[in-house]
Amino acid sequence: MIVNEFVTGLIVFIIGYLLGSIPTAYITTRLKTGKDIRKLGGGNVGGLNTFREVGVLAAIIVTIVDIGKGAAAVAIVHWGMHLDQPYVLTAALAAVIGHNWMVWLKFSGGKGMGASVGALAVILPIYGYSIELAIFIGIILVPLLLTRNVALSMGIGLVALPFICWLGMHSGMFVIWSVVLGLIIAGKFMPTAIKALAKTTGIKDFIKGH
Repeated sequence: MIVNEFVTGLIVFIIGYLLGSIPTAYITTRLKTGKDIRKLGGGNVGGLNTFREVGVLAAIIVTIVDIGKGAAAVAIVHWGMHLDQPYVLTAALAAVIGHNWMVWLKFSGGKGMGASVGALAVILPIYGYSIELAIFIGIILVPLLLTRNVALSMGIGLVALPFICWLGMHSGMFVIWSVVLGLIIAGKFMPTAIKALAKTTGIKDFIKGH
């Protein structure tokens, strides 16, 4: 029934959102320094800002937990609730949304990269797309090794993801999902990118400074 499907979808979304909303960087920074991560560096509640402002160990903890949030949302819905693919994909998007707009921090948050990687790392193998996952990771690693710019590398990977889904999976659902995922993350990166461009004189400065 449509009503039951809607309720199930809502429950799945809430589960994913609340998992994504766990403010890992905020908690870790508070415990480590007593400071608010939102008032440090770029104010991003994520692993990269934690690395820059708090340290390597704290950043490693934040990154692992943030990846785990996306992975856990998928795992709970797929294995714990035994629900079909649309619900699993909904939970994954909800985890990213929760990470980007955390209810506990007045809807501030991170950029969604960790939660996205965690969700993709579980979703793609579940449905038999391990090769596509390897291609996605490879597309991220190449520019990362060349530029050492996490945001740029992840952005390239997310732009490539819909094409990977179409060419490798032949799945319209995955293509639409990957586009929505990219738009969600782009929505958080856009203000930062605009500020960075306003402070730089060219694309080389933008890449170095972002």
